[in-house]
Amino acid sequence: MTTFVFCCNMPKQVNITSKSSLTSAGVKLSVLILASRILGLLREMTKAAFLGTSAYADAFGIAFLIPNLFRRLFAENSISVAFIPTFRGYLENSASSGSRKETQDFISATFTIVSFLTAVFVTAGIIFTPAIAGLFYNKSSMQVLPETVLLTRIMFPYLFVISTAAFFQGILNGMNIFSPSGFTPILFNGIVIAATYILSPHTANPARAMAIGVTAGGCIQAIFQLPFVLKTGWHISFMPLKNAFHNKGSRKVIALVGPTIIGMAAYQLNDIVSTALAGKAGTGIVSSLQYSLRLQELILGIFAVSIASVMLPDLSGMANRQDWKGFNTMLTQAIKIIILITIPVTFYSLVSGKEIISLVYKSNRFTDESVKLTLTAFRFHMAGMCFIAMNRIIAPAFYAQGNTKKPTLAGILGFVVNIVLAAVLVKPMQGGGIACALSAASLANTILLFVFLKSTPTIAVGSVVKSSLVYIIRLTVLSVIASVPVYLIRPYIIMGCTGHTRIISAGVPVVVTAVIFAGIGILLLAITHDPLATTVMRKIVRKH
Repeated sequence: MTTFVFCCNMPKQVNITSKSSLTSAGVKLSVLILASRILGLLREMTKAAFLGTSAYADAFGIAFLIPNLFRRLFAENSISVAFIPTFRGYLENSASSGSRKETQDFISATFTIVSFLTAVFVTAGIIFTPAIAGLFYNKSSMQVLPETVLLTRIMFPYLFVISTAAFFQGILNGMNIFSPSGFTPILFNGIVIAATYILSPHTANPARAMAIGVTAGGCIQAIFQLPFVLKTGWHISFMPLKNAFHNKGSRKVIALVGPTIIGMAAYQLNDIVSTALAGKAGTGIVSSLQYSLRLQELILGIFAVSIASVMLPDLSGMANRQDWKGFNTMLTQAIKIIILITIPVTFYSLVSGKEIISLVYKSNRFTDESVKLTLTAFRFHMAGMCFIAMNRIIAPAFYAQGNTKKPTLAGILGFVVNIVLAAVLVKPMQGGGIACALSAASLANTILLFVFLKSTPTIAVGSVVKSSLVYIIRLTVLSVIASVPVYLIRPYIIMGCTGHTRIISAGVPVVVTAVIFAGIGILLLAITHDPLATTVMRKIVRKH
């Protein structure tokens, strides 16, 4: 069998023992993720401007959801929870033995398997798209089904290229190289936005232009990372499929991925079932939920994803070295950072949500009704943001020890909670009921993860839980105090800005109330001598 290889001429010995601290590496990655999330928000603003909460907006949302399900199933999660810990083990063995062959064989085997499985799923997905897309519509909305089928088939190849990009990211992150992978979403969002503006005049509707941009953006994400992978000295190559499945390392990855896929399938089924319920609840519900989630993910992506990405390799190394004291310290610190960020942002968003949504999305196609639909979902989504972020921090504590079964079980039970509540609440509350169900399920998932941590003797779960709960209560009280003046002043600011352009009528209230809220919050943190905030401020002052 022919072997295809991308490689550098002169492999480099990479120092895998040097590690960036959680703070410094997290800040660097956060800057890139901040830029990508802002562009992601601009992508949604572009969608809102071209599609609003129309049937075409719902069709695009459903079409993108389907390949996205398999992307998360095969790519991001599987690579992070299975490939990176295994790869780290190979790297440490290579460093001690001086031999690179076993590590290279493992990389080639994993790449072969990922490519084969995703190619199979893309082919099957394109064939069975009509049957899959039909699940999201009732008889009264079937007229948009053909467009959904076409959009899905345009975007299904995105699964293959983004899985390749995720594999490259796994290699880089496993070697504590985060910046190239952090930059690729910026490229993706930029390409989707550009494609929408450039191609929309030449396509039947703007949704098709966006779909073409999605697939093109996925290709660029993979291509951009390849040179950085090659600079590490590792080859990207195929091997015979039989050899790939018999490789010791790839079999370990499959064993880890197996239960993870079940758990992730449960988690992704949340999206599928929720979207199906939303699609049948009325026009605009699907897209309004997605607009709301994009705002929520702006915060989650900046902090939760970046901290989790930096944590996993370090936690894996600590677990291999049996450094459980450092393990517990890092986990507790990361959870507290998430609480410090998400609790205040949640309270501010609950008070000023309407102005935020109007500022970001409102246009000729995104009407007052669109704002109302999105606000209903947004308030419930924000109520659960802290728990969603914490789940992304707690789960790596299991993965770093090679334990994927317990987070999987927590995900399945959370799925059950979400689907039951969504089915009950969607009729009386529409999109708000689906968003409420997701937040409640995230809380249940957080509780279950902490319960399962209790059976892990290496983690001082009692101390972590107590410390986290006390900090949540503390930040909740401070956030309520900071919210009261904003709530009282807000109507007068809005009244003074009414009748002007969107930037003035919505932007000024958002900026003024945010400054007031942040100022009061910082003052309260200083008065109460918050230890985490004090540490951060000392580091900032020291740098200057």
